[in-house]
Amino acid sequence: MSSGRKKSNPSAASHAGAHGSVDLTKLLDIVASFSRQTICVVGDFVLDEFVSSEISRVSREAPVLILRHRRTEAYPGGAANAVNNIADLGARVFPVGVVGADEGGRILLEYFKRKRVDVSGIVRAKDWVTTTKTRYLAGWTHTTEQQVLRVDREPSGVLSKRVETSIERKARQFVKRAGAVLFSDYGLGAATPALARKIRAPRVMLDSRYHLLEYAGIRITAATPNEPELEAAYQMRIGTETRKLEALGQRALHDLKLEALLVTRGKDGLAIFERNHSPQHIPIFGSDTPVDVTGAGDTVIAVFTLAVTAGASFLEAAHLANYAGGIVVMKRRTASLTRVELETALRREATAEF
Repeated sequence: MSSGRKKSNPSAASHAGAHGSVDLTKLLDIVASFSRQTICVVGDFVLDEFVSSEISRVSREAPVLILRHRRTEAYPGGAANAVNNIADLGARVFPVGVVGADEGGRILLEYFKRKRVDVSGIVRAKDWVTTTKTRYLAGWTHTTEQQVLRVDREPSGVLSKRVETSIERKARQFVKRAGAVLFSDYGLGAATPALARKIRAPRVMLDSRYHLLEYAGIRITAATPNEPELEAAYQMRIGTETRKLEALGQRALHDLKLEALLVTRGKDGLAIFERNHSPQHIPIFGSDTPVDVTGAGDTVIAVFTLAVTAGASFLEAAHLANYAGGIVVMKRRTASLTRVELETALRREATAEF
């Protein structure tokens, strides 16, 4: 998973920014302090389901494949994936949100209980459906599986006032015990701008799929949209034009009154915007042909939030998030990473030779 970029100085950054280089030794120290951090994740919880099948034959009833079921796997998705990453990185995490009184909700709660994550902040509502994204994968016996179909089960209504009030109460309770809030808005109703207005925390990191600009006027420290989300917010295509990206990034930074904006760009890496600094572009870490990008954005904001809470500058946190993203996209399914994996990647970079 190494990018192949070589360095002669272990403490030198792989990319030196205009307002200071990034010290890999400092990054290792920051990662080592993750276990002392506490993060509250307020968000929309999703169950990512993967159904693996073997291609049996073509149906006589219709021109479709008949698949022989191999196994079904389930992983935390959406805000739940951010929770999973924070837990696997050794930090304490308090998830706040809602799941249904259904099989998907049961699976998510049991998953976190096995990891000793406090789930008392997650409301289980009888009139709610746990969002479940089921991906059907198919392949021959000795070939790589490919996704052939995805079916999403989502709530059809809105949360009741009773559940909204309960989520708000739990958020207020756990925010007091955390060094930062990670606010993960997937547009499913649990994490909304209205709720964000009621949260007071030292740091609030925002990931909003559809409502980025609706958080204007709310105390948000930093946001981590991907490039398509930034384009959608301003109804402007960036394409390969760096100037457009920088113009929109600076505009969002100003409109939302953020301290920092981290834009994820897929194979083009990351761009970090800060007040009174020039934008910094960080090339991807690792391969530009990922195995699976599902949930990589959740990993990015989880590591970015942890790093800033641990005392990293926004540029240092962006570099760590970039390493983390490069690691998880080389894993199958919705993946998390451990502190050991992140430290190993940093040490390999630090000891690389020309």
